[in-house]
Amino acid sequence: MKIKILLCAVVLAFQTVAFAQMADQAPDNWHHLDYGKDGFQGISTAKMYDALADKKPMQVIVAVIDSGVDVGHEDLKEVMWVNTNEIPGNGIDDDKNGYVDDIHGWNFIGGKDGNVGADQLEITRLYVKYKKKYENVDVSSLSKKEKKDYKKYEHYKKVVEEKLTGAQQDLTLYSTVMSAIDAVGKKLGKENFTLADLEKFESTDPELSRGADVLMSILSQGRTIEELRGQLESNIKHFSAQAEFQYNTNSDPRAIVGDNYADSYEKGYGNNDYQGPDASHGTHVSGIIAASRGNGVGMDGVSNAARIMTIRAVPDGDERDKDVANAIIYAVDNGASVVNMSFGKSYSWDKEAVDKAIKYASKHDVLLVHAAGNSHQNNDNSNNFPNDKYEKAGWFKPKNAKNWLEIGALSWQGGEDAPATFSNYGKAQIDVFSPGVAIYSTIPDNKYAHFNGTSMAAPVAAGIAAAIRSYFPDLSAIQVKEILMQSAVSQTQKVKTPGSGELVSMKELSITGGTVNAYRAIELAKKTEGKAKKKNRKFKMTVPANGSSSEVVSP
Repeated sequence: MKIKILLCAVVLAFQTVAFAQMADQAPDNWHHLDYGKDGFQGISTAKMYDALADKKPMQVIVAVIDSGVDVGHEDLKEVMWVNTNEIPGNGIDDDKNGYVDDIHGWNFIGGKDGNVGADQLEITRLYVKYKKKYENVDVSSLSKKEKKDYKKYEHYKKVVEEKLTGAQQDLTLYSTVMSAIDAVGKKLGKENFTLADLEKFESTDPELSRGADVLMSILSQGRTIEELRGQLESNIKHFSAQAEFQYNTNSDPRAIVGDNYADSYEKGYGNNDYQGPDASHGTHVSGIIAASRGNGVGMDGVSNAARIMTIRAVPDGDERDKDVANAIIYAVDNGASVVNMSFGKSYSWDKEAVDKAIKYASKHDVLLVHAAGNSHQNNDNSNNFPNDKYEKAGWFKPKNAKNWLEIGALSWQGGEDAPATFSNYGKAQIDVFSPGVAIYSTIPDNKYAHFNGTSMAAPVAAGIAAAIRSYFPDLSAIQVKEILMQSAVSQTQKVKTPGSGELVSMKELSITGGTVNAYRAIELAKKTEGKAKKKNRKFKMTVPANGSSSEVVSP
């Protein structure tokens, strides 16, 4: 243990403070609650369904573009989209949509030999691309345009190399503390030792003694060794992914997909492994939207008539624009009315391809719901891709997608602490805030967990959108967006700006200055004359043969 363990103590002590601050949690279902009745600024789900008691919903498909979904989860299996035009397992593209055996969706980051798990970040891929051209170039010989690209190359190089070095150092740091835990535990003869055990600890090894002192300092602040070990394992996993894949210029997991990556408009690649290596994120998102309601199991989703179409396009790293574009198109072509996109990145490889897919969704009346990001940054001044701003916009072309809803994260704490401390914001770029802290939902293997993020806030909003589209099918995607924004609950008091803590009006953080509310949205939907055009769908939407927790009407 050559690393200065005292530094580890400082880092982990800070994390202990953060842990203690999150100790007082809201109820598991806080995002469903009503402020007037329950004191938590949830979305008033029960109140919404009381107001809809005399109506029957039509089934709607919500596409979840994410890391994958556990389609057999006890709280999701009844609400998974089933492509009834496809015969399972026969190896034939029965419905002629270009994808073989796509029963519940598709996986665009897999191939015949497996799946992409961890991948590079987009900035790393761009660095590799520009490095091939500019690494040893004579800058004075470059054209004006090439000099601009060279500046990008220098930026990419600086960021990637610094991040890689930092990730390697952090990995060593946390691995050293984990080694100290293992060594002390071995000496004590028990894996999960206590503060009392450490107070009696003696060793002639000075490094081991220092390690015990550091662990004693951490445990004295209220943490258990099990909690500390879990946090360390999470950190080691995080920084291992950064060092080995995300900022590693020599990593190339894409080869397993077997596509022509240079062709952003290629179709038909991928496989039908809906879950992939780690479907925790996508499964959690899906449960928030549509976990079976009223079945006495786990938790309830927002929508009682949504069917989840899983589209795997997000690895442990940055999603690729080609896959995002194809995922959106797949969702539209196969009947989705709402698409949830709980992912984002600071750089884009082929924004034009994604823009074309967004326009395709707009043309076919599909609402796109996107997470604002978790870097407590102002999206008005910083990039968060994909977004609603078209790269190629002119006098006679739209500049922004009208079928796009950008979502910030709301904390259960309320008051001036209403915006989540991590949430991105922007008075011009973020439409509305939605519950996104300590959200309880499904994870693989019939389990449940609390997650934080705008990744959780977006599906809460997407679930409301799905409920509106199921009960009021004549409303267009653009109208549904407008209803969610116009019905938002205004935050009248000043709130803390994520990151800085500066007190500002909520209107400085989002366009509406408010938070989504399902009941208010439904009440407004009742008063809104629908403008949606009738769709000639080539697919079928059916209730699964084994039933559903809610009665729905298929169109």
